[in-house]
Amino acid sequence: MLVLSRKKGESIMIGDQIEVVVLGVEGETVKIGLKAPRQQSILRKEIYLALKESNQEASSKQEASGSQIDQLKKLLGK
Repeated sequence: MLVLSRKKGESIMIGDQIEVVVLGVEGETVKIGLKAPRQQSILRKEIYLALKESNQEASSKQEASGSQIDQLKKLLGK
């Protein structure tokens, strides 16, 4: 893992097209902005893991249960 220190307004580049900008720090919370091409998917890790798990379950079963879909909707805030 690469660890970098950045101040408000400073940024980090990931490759040529993804920029991570520090927008502010409030207590223990760091607000970041991401500039990336529209085709690049950006998700919070907990959502990414939930979708990954759901996709794995769906591929092993023909049909996901209604309760799994409800749990995923709760994670997505829908």
